[in-house]
Amino acid sequence: IQISDNWPGYSLDLFTYPQHYYGDLEYVLIPHGIIVDRTERLAKDIVQDIGDNDIVVLCVLKGGYKFCADLVEHIKNLSRNSERFISMKVDFVRLKSYHNDQSMQDMQIMGDDLSKLTGKVSFLCFFLTLFFMFCEDIVGTGRTMKVLLNTIENYKPKMIKVASLLVKRTSQPDGYRPDYYGFEIPDLFVVGYALDYNEHFRDLNHICVINDHGKAKYRV
Repeated sequence: IQISDNWPGYSLDLFTYPQHYYGDLEYVLIPHGIIVDRTERLAKDIVQDIGDNDIVVLCVLKGGYKFCADLVEHIKNLSRNSERFISMKVDFVRLKSYHNDQSMQDMQIMGDDLSKLTGKVSFLCFFLTLFFMFCEDIVGTGRTMKVLLNTIENYKPKMIKVASLLVKRTSQPDGYRPDYYGFEIPDLFVVGYALDYNEHFRDLNHICVINDHGKAKYRV
């Protein structure tokens, strides 16, 4: 789903959201219900494509956890209602590449030691659920995706697929697109649905555009 650059969004008055964020947001870009429905469709596409492969889901924390949880739950529901059972395991990795709303030069990969997957990934299919804060790098320099995918490829998985909730349009696209993505959005800094600004706004269900007041309020 492509959201155009001139899309005005939805008025905040049409939705409920945490009162402590009043005055910090411009508008709702994508309501929660639309996010859930689109994620369900992505799950259906994934199930159709993976064949008989089992899946190891590598969830990128922290901003990816809601998308990951919803995507995995939809895949499980589809598996329960089909003749083919899909075996799924979930692991986690954390990436840090932003300070306030600016991308940093050096990206850090933190979390569990992925070497424990050696010997397993050769016959497992990976799905990396990436969150919006790294989509700028995906369609811009591609730096974050290259570092992460190169790290995973060292363990020689049978297949790597990338699922991202959002892809951001930038002035310098590199042509990269995830295998599965929910929305293509303008070059905006957004929060909500576990996407944060300095650890705030994760408790916001909708994806919203943060305003200058919000950035100044929570800047570190």
